Order: sequence, then C-alpha cells, then structure tokens
Amino acid sequence: MRTHAIIFPFELFGNGGTGAGAQLLGDVLREMVDDGEKESRTTRSSAYRDKLRVKEFGFETLEEVANWRSTGRAAVKKSLAAKDFLLWLGGNHLSALPVYEELGADTLVIQFDAHLDIYNLHDCTSELSHGNFLLHAEKPLPRVVNIGSRDLFLSAKHVGRTYEKVFPAAAVATNLAGVIAECVQRAGSAKQIWIDIDVDVIDPAFCPAVHQPLPFGLMPMQLLAVLEAIWSEKVIGVSIVEFDPGRDTGDTSLNLLGWLLEWLLLKHHE
Repeated sequence: MRTHAIIFPFELFGNGGTGAGAQLLGDVLREMVDDGEKESRTTRSSAYRDKLRVKEFGFETLEEVANWRSTGRAAVKKSLAAKDFLLWLGGNHLSALPVYEELGADTLVIQFDAHLDIYNLHDCTSELSHGNFLLHAEKPLPRVVNIGSRDLFLSAKHVGRTYEKVFPAAAVATNLAGVIAECVQRAGSAKQIWIDIDVDVIDPAFCPAVHQPLPFGLMPMQLLAVLEAIWSEKVIGVSIVEFDPGRDTGDTSLNLLGWLLEWLLLKHHE
C-alpha cells in the first residue's frame, strides 16, 4: 500500500501562518526521500521511499479559495478509494474539514486537540471557522474521540452532541493507562480509524509553534504511547494541522513534527 501525502495549506477563517507550516512539513517529507535516495546503504527509509507520493495544493487564486472545500473532499475521496494510506498536512484545523466529511459514520477518529472545535460562546463567530468547523460539517460525522482537551468552558451536554468521548489532559496526566485501555477497546470495535493531530495538544514547552498555546498539555511521550497502543492495519490515515513555523523557537516544534512524520511512515510501511 502506498502513502499519499497531501499538503493542504488552507489557513483562512482561522490561524494565519499555519499554511506555511503545512508547506514546511511537505518539504520535510521531500527531504526524507531525497536523503534516502542519496544513501548507498540500506536504511529504514527504504521501506517507504518508493511508496510515497506527495501532492501539494495551492490557494493563490479566488477560484482556488472559493473551491477549497470541494477540492479537499475530492482529494480525500480519491485517495481513500485507491486504498492509499493518507497523510494530510493541513494549515489551521479547518483544513481538516474535508477529511471529516469524507470518512463516514463507520470511522473512528482519534482526535488529539487542546480545543474542542464546537465553540458557540458569545465571543465566537457563528460562521464557519477553525474553532467551530465540526458544527458545520456535513453529516453524518465519524465517531470522534478527543484526547488532550484543556477546555474549561463548554458544557458536557453540548460536547456530547458531537464527541463520543473526551479524555481531557487531566485524565491523561493522572490515568494514562486507563485512557489507553479505553481507546484500544474503542479502536477494536471500529471498522477503520483516522488519527487527527492538532499540534497544540502538545504542551508548549515541547511544541511552541501554535497560535493558542495552553498549559498542562500532553508530553510527546504520552502522545507516542497512545499512538503506539491504538495502531493497527485499521488506521487509514493521519492529519497534522495548526503548525505555525513563525512561532517556533529554535526549530523545536519542527524537529518534533519531522521526527513524528518519519515515525508514522515507518510505522505504516515497516
């Protein structure tokens, strides 16, 4: 099975600068392939080197911007139909909306995110944005389980209309084994699994390149522990969003996400 990496740097109606993050992560993928091709000895990158396709979309014209949602949905649909493993590198979290709309109700989404993207508070826009896109998604939505939320505002009743389960960061900190066990159980009953990573789920001490950093985030080791536990052949793809390199410190976030990208490729292809 091939990996189809789609660079989708859409960043309107949310955090600007994240489109550049998607493009930079695309460059990281290309550099991985280039480095592997230059190496005369067998390396682990040989597992994915000839199986990785990278396609980048642009949003430079009014037509491209106007059609962003349908363009994204068509790209996701084509990749899923081909049974490719899909790596979706988006701008702000709104850029992942086409993925959610194409997955269908029989997919379990394990969403890592500091924020629950269903905000309807008095100072939030009611129009489609990166903070409420799940409220505007075409139904039916996939089953969504959030890990790492630090939300302290939204009511359980409101959250329960969209999310099947939320494991807040406090639960991860105090009972990681329990969180993993329940996620593994849910994954076992799912037909297919999508992993959605908003990088602000990670504590800003480890990943500062985000627009809305919140304290008490996940440590990279906790994120990796959950990924390792739920991984199986049911995982059909991963999305990574909300990385803004302009807010990085000494490439701390870039190095973390670059390592994670290569780990994901090796996890799938090895």
